[in-house]
Amino acid sequence: MTEAHTRPQRSDWQRNHMRLVAVAAALVAQDGAQVSLEKIAREAGVGSATLHRHFPSRHTMLEEVFQDSTAHLRRRAAELAGEDPHAALLTWLEELMVAAASTRGLAAALDAADSAAPYSQTCHSVVREATADLLGRAHHLATVRPDVSPDDLIALVQAIAQATEGDPPRAVRLLRLALDGVRPR
Repeated sequence: MTEAHTRPQRSDWQRNHMRLVAVAAALVAQDGAQVSLEKIAREAGVGSATLHRHFPSRHTMLEEVFQDSTAHLRRRAAELAGEDPHAALLTWLEELMVAAASTRGLAAALDAADSAAPYSQTCHSVVREATADLLGRAHHLATVRPDVSPDDLIALVQAIAQATEGDPPRAVRLLRLALDGVRPR
């Protein structure tokens, strides 16, 4: 095969792959991690065989959705590092809440399949490091109580996300209410 023939296939493969990941992420947010692979293929406009060439199992597809979400969180944390520390922390926690509330059972589905998976640790590390950095900056300006830890904020986000699964606006509203308690008195 000539190079001219491989390029269109490669770009077509990449386009299908990106579309499958985007559609899978949207459907996980809408229907939960147990969304059918057939529905993902149909919504992405590809056949079941194409989906399986890209993702041989549900687990590999969910893993990529999770990794894509983690990469987005990492980029967003870096962007927020240049903003006002208190506003950046609040924005980070709200966006983390929306991400957590939108992944309806994704982490649990992946953990059930592979509890020692490195992507879960990577995501936790990204979230913890970003939260610690943004919280440290807010602590420096005394806009957050000094006894608040990154783990406190992460636990708060996780608890609210679980209690409001599938309802990101309510999750953000409850988070804003809870964050009033972390302001200095």
